[in-house]
Amino acid sequence: MQMAAKAENRNGRGRLWRRAAWGAAAALMLLPLLAMQVTEEVAWDVADFAIFAAMLISAGGVYELSARFSASSAYRAAIGLALATAFLLTWVNLAVGIVGTEDDPANLLCGGVLAVGIISAFIARFRPAGMARAFFATALAQALVAAVAVAAG
Repeated sequence: MQMAAKAENRNGRGRLWRRAAWGAAAALMLLPLLAMQVTEEVAWDVADFAIFAAMLISAGGVYELSARFSASSAYRAAIGLALATAFLLTWVNLAVGIVGTEDDPANLLCGGVLAVGIISAFIARFRPAGMARAFFATALAQALVAAVAVAAG
């Protein structure tokens, strides 16, 4: 009986956190719209909003799926951190570019960093020990992109 009560309580909290996360994503969608009313420096068009929405839905969906496969809060936190990092890397790269400007072809290397992370996570079968190596490989790829960018000037 106590286990069933704990499971219900955990599911209730889980639903609350999920609703809060999706609500925060919806609020993030409104921020550029509000900023466009205040300043001329933010000028998003429909494509910008569509790409941002796709990124938010993808990150949230991947987290939802991964959270269902593991009850470990440490594993969920690691997945959340990895997704947030990938999201921010992509967003910054699309917005202003990491290497030079957003139109610089060297920024495509940052997509390679994400590809290394995704491919190595699948190779590791999303198991904790393999994921540690996948994160290390991703960090190494990021360092290599930085070294290439510095070497290229």
